[in-house]
Amino acid sequence: PGGRGVRIDSHVYTGYTVPPYYDSLIGKIITVGATRINAIDRMRRALGEYYITGIKTTVPFHAAMMRNGGFRDGNYDTGLLDRLMSAGKLELTSPSIRLRE
Repeated sequence: PGGRGVRIDSHVYTGYTVPPYYDSLIGKIITVGATRINAIDRMRRALGEYYITGIKTTVPFHAAMMRNGGFRDGNYDTGLLDRLMSAGKLELTSPSIRLRE
């Protein structure tokens, strides 16, 4: 992923083999925009373009949060995730995510 308003910080490169005792932070995506919605839309696109194989990632979780209406509208608090998980309303799969685990 890349483009205007998208930054990737990582030491990982194409063909990199993650060692069995890896630091769970292999990279991070940072997005900015003129508005909150603009930054969230850029993050959704960047997450959809992220391609990682061989390990489980938190990409599906972050993609689900970017799709959540309450989060997108700025109507959330520290209990949002617990409420979503308890109600079974956090959809962690998305056909737009190119991820193989």
